[in-house]
Amino acid sequence: MSATEHADRTAREYPDRPWVGVGAVVWRGDRVLLIRRGRPPRMGQWSLPGGAQSVGETVFETAVREVLEETGLHVVPTEVVTVVDAMTLDDAGAVQYHYTIVEVAADCPEGEAVCADDALEAVWATVEEAAELTEWDETERVIRLSASRRAGG
Repeated sequence: MSATEHADRTAREYPDRPWVGVGAVVWRGDRVLLIRRGRPPRMGQWSLPGGAQSVGETVFETAVREVLEETGLHVVPTEVVTVVDAMTLDDAGAVQYHYTIVEVAADCPEGEAVCADDALEAVWATVEEAAELTEWDETERVIRLSASRRAGG
């Protein structure tokens, strides 16, 4: 890990203000893309691909970049689904991580995921399979909301 990467990662712990993150609810037919996270927070858990927004980047651009970095897949963003707050507290109750996450729906009609960056594994899951795999309730809620919108609900 370079000094810049270390400083960036350290600055995300115990932040002075929330970081803006973008999550991608990537669809291929009736299946959603999940990745197993390789770094904190929620290391080892199944999640939506995503990450911190860079200065000068739109949320759609962030979604495209993060999915490409984590899976090698090219996606087409379609809409903002919702915004969620993700906070992780340490054992003493202090806020260790705080992200405000803009959840963006995207389509990915083709390609095979090749995991890199923060993603250890990737899987295309039905909504019900995703509900079983994910541990954070907000992930399931966001996936169900996006699926409902896709179905016209």
